[in-house]
Amino acid sequence: MKLGKYFTLNELTHTSTGLSNNPNSDEIENLKLLVENVLDPLRELYGKPIHVNSGYRSPVVNRKIGGANNSEHLLGFAVDITGGSKEENQILFNLIKNNFNFRQLINEYNFSWIHISYNIKDNKKQILTIK
Repeated sequence: MKLGKYFTLNELTHTSTGLSNNPNSDEIENLKLLVENVLDPLRELYGKPIHVNSGYRSPVVNRKIGGANNSEHLLGFAVDITGGSKEENQILFNLIKNNFNFRQLINEYNFSWIHISYNIKDNKKQILTIK
């Protein structure tokens, strides 16, 4: 199922845990809003493919990988992405920071990947770094 021009539901729910990771209709709608408002326009602006490391996570998947109990991944509001290198991730980070509404934008481990969350009701543009 396509969620937008560039991203599919499979991409945003893929897990290597072997556990069930099926979002409900509300979570799919949240993923669609994330794609429509951030990921697809970011892909257009960036001009190159963006890889999704982690999108929606079911509670069992989130526990298995050690995700936070209140992770926005659980509701389909968040995605971890990469452009393939720390340098490309820094470019993505700056594009998001300067061009999009978001709830959280996190530089994870010196641009090893970028966490972005979008919630149509609360886009406070919080920028964080995890070391």
